[in-house]
Amino acid sequence: MVKIRVCGFTLVELLVVLAILATLLTIVAPRYSGSVDRAKEAVLKENLSTTRDAIDKFHADTGAYPDSLNTLMARKYLRKIPLDPITDSTTTWVFTPPLGQGQEKIADIHSGATGTGSDGTAFQEW
Repeated sequence: MVKIRVCGFTLVELLVVLAILATLLTIVAPRYSGSVDRAKEAVLKENLSTTRDAIDKFHADTGAYPDSLNTLMARKYLRKIPLDPITDSTTTWVFTPPLGQGQEKIADIHSGATGTGSDGTAFQEW
């Protein structure tokens, strides 16, 4: 009589492997979501810094503040309107007009996102 051996995994072996995978996922998942949030905050800070620098350069060159971010693009101070990574939009920026001038000018820019960053300050205050 010839014995035929069936290859495969037992139920116990599969359960052990699944338990190990579940343990690894519980360790990795919180770190991953935290790093994504920190990356979005870093991109937001960089976009704010770059846009504020473009506004300052425009003001230094022309003696006036821009009317919109499109003005900065048209005059080649920005290549494109920056993305607010928290709201995932280019249209949620909040603009601060210059003191003593019209409300249609842009002297500063802030995020339109609600909530706070990892340092505890509101995104709208950055």
